[in-house]
Amino acid sequence: MSDNAMQVDAATKVLVIDDSNTIRRSAEIFLKQGGYEVVLAEDGFDALAKVNDHEPQLIFCDILMPRLDGYQTCAIIKRNPKFAQVPVIMLSSKDGLFDKARGRMVGSEDYLTKPFTKDQLLQAVEQYSRVA
Repeated sequence: MSDNAMQVDAATKVLVIDDSNTIRRSAEIFLKQGGYEVVLAEDGFDALAKVNDHEPQLIFCDILMPRLDGYQTCAIIKRNPKFAQVPVIMLSSKDGLFDKARGRMVGSEDYLTKPFTKDQLLQAVEQYSRVA
């Protein structure tokens, strides 16, 4: 079996939810370089449909988004028994204690400050995809 075929079978599927095209694209590039399968969503409503369709093993979720913010999106995902165990990592350009605490309250596992580096993103996936 070729390396490529093996990688596709075992690839962790990661959903990135962010209203910034730049953040979505850079996350996608970093994650694909790390050998992960990537699904992108541009807001909370888009994300809820994609969580259901793609069943990701890990979710990165921006906090500040139009219509449905990251906290609401995370809370809805965590309320669904089918996805309650999926780790959610909040993304925000603010590194505030309040944001981190609020993220924990809605069920997120961690918090990444934007702009993140490739290493920070891949390290978070490594850490939480083992847990799932």
